[in-house]
Amino acid sequence: MTDVPHPDNATDTTLMRDLSWSSAEKAIAHQVFDRALQRELEAVITEAKNMAAKVEQPSDLWDLESYLTRRRQEIDCEYDYRYSVLPQVFGNLIRRGLVREEELGGLAEDKLRYVRLYAAL
Repeated sequence: MTDVPHPDNATDTTLMRDLSWSSAEKAIAHQVFDRALQRELEAVITEAKNMAAKVEQPSDLWDLESYLTRRRQEIDCEYDYRYSVLPQVFGNLIRRGLVREEELGGLAEDKLRYVRLYAAL
């Protein structure tokens, strides 16, 4: 994940990794992150159950295994709870419809600018 310049001021040298997170912001971020991850995992569980119900031959079983392996890798990649990349994670989750910007209420504007920037990509 790369840092991008502050979207409102090209001369601003503040990078995502340099953002300072208050205790309140950390608590909000943690709740939003956990809820999004739960939504994602619930969708995977639903799909896995649907696929498992249709297993009739060994190849169906291996398709299920492949699906679960692929989704685990995707989720492990996307859900990165390092503060240095969290605005990008939230932007990506907004773009995918797993988080709404309103859920991030309470985060400072410097973080929300990055979130919006990544959500718009």
